[in-house]
Amino acid sequence: MSQEGINAALLGLGTVGTGVYKVMRNQKPEMQQKLNTQLSVRHILVRNVEKHRDKVDDPTVLTTSFDEILEDPQTDIVIELMGGIEPAYTYIRSAIEAGKNVVTANKDLIADHGGELMQLAEENHVELRFEAAVAGGIPIIGPLKSSLAANEIRTIMGIVNGTTNYILSKMTNEGMDYEDALAEATELGYAEADPTADVEGFDAGRKIAILATIAFHSRVTFRDVYTEGITKITAKDIAYAKTLGRVIKLIAMASNTPEGIEVKVHPMLIPETHPLASVSGSYNAVYVDGDAVEDVMFYGKGAGEMPTASAVMGDVFSVARRIAEHSVGSTRDNVYRSIPVKRIENTRSCYYIRMEVEDKPGVLATIASIFGNNSVSIEQVIQKNKIKKDAELVIITSSVKERHIKDALLILESSSVVRRVATMIRVY
Repeated sequence: MSQEGINAALLGLGTVGTGVYKVMRNQKPEMQQKLNTQLSVRHILVRNVEKHRDKVDDPTVLTTSFDEILEDPQTDIVIELMGGIEPAYTYIRSAIEAGKNVVTANKDLIADHGGELMQLAEENHVELRFEAAVAGGIPIIGPLKSSLAANEIRTIMGIVNGTTNYILSKMTNEGMDYEDALAEATELGYAEADPTADVEGFDAGRKIAILATIAFHSRVTFRDVYTEGITKITAKDIAYAKTLGRVIKLIAMASNTPEGIEVKVHPMLIPETHPLASVSGSYNAVYVDGDAVEDVMFYGKGAGEMPTASAVMGDVFSVARRIAEHSVGSTRDNVYRSIPVKRIENTRSCYYIRMEVEDKPGVLATIASIFGNNSVSIEQVIQKNKIKKDAELVIITSSVKERHIKDALLILESSSVVRRVATMIRVY
């Protein structure tokens, strides 16, 4: 730390980087009282200095050279807001090895390389913080590491992608179909031009991998997460869910079971009375079940310039306090277990299955027999719509292993009485 105070370098001045710069500037009058020191921006790494000159008070802080930041002994904290794996990974690793503290909002990087980077930070006696990598402005990493540390966390489930929640909310509340809801989300800036990472569950998968690692003290990477998106959800499924007293949400879920960690992202029918059911629009929420605290939920804006900047700056302030107190590097990785991750085939759930079948006597008995032969019990049957000469059947199963339901569906799809299996959604 320099005698004048604590200095930070921003890597990137995009949406979140601009938000972080604004928050730091707005907080300057109270910085001394909050941190017992001053915190300043010493460098901002950008690709094009001229493009960003008007965004900052002092254009001399802009640089196109990461080496300038790395070799500056007065830079105490590197704040990585570039996104993606490279060059962010190389920059963060180099900064840690150079003895600089790092704060990042990079979920892709932490989900894939968080383990090695946390270990590297511990070895180099510096801090690595990543609160903003999950659920934007919602504080969840910090509480899991501190406020809830005395709990044995059993389950974390949440809505951690605002794009998909906005789409499903529009389909539920306004009767939109998927394509129209996606188009509106894109127009409003909630969805990227290529929404694949959101709508296929990859974004949520990276976030739940990070949460599972922290909550269960065992390394979980994105490769361990089963992901399934919302592209096959129809207005018809939304309507059936309502009939059943449920709503459809894209749920990221991790559970620590006696047989191993279950970690997955997929659409799910949840009861209308569940706290997550009322999380609407682009909002996020994370629901945590611990042995001591029981159930708690964290709710708020999951993305955006200022909410994400809030989470980033919370980490920066925390690191700055540690620098001022000369306690940097005392944070442990705290990943001390090695718990296997269960394959999706060995997980259990109830299932909603919508299919089109021949409309004639004996069809339901045939379907029930196929399910029964594959260890699947039927809990509820709904038949209310006709499709030309065929019938539409909705079946809710009892809890069953995924591999058994998959086996049953393979046989059903080849059965002469089943025209097609339209949808399969897990039920909470």
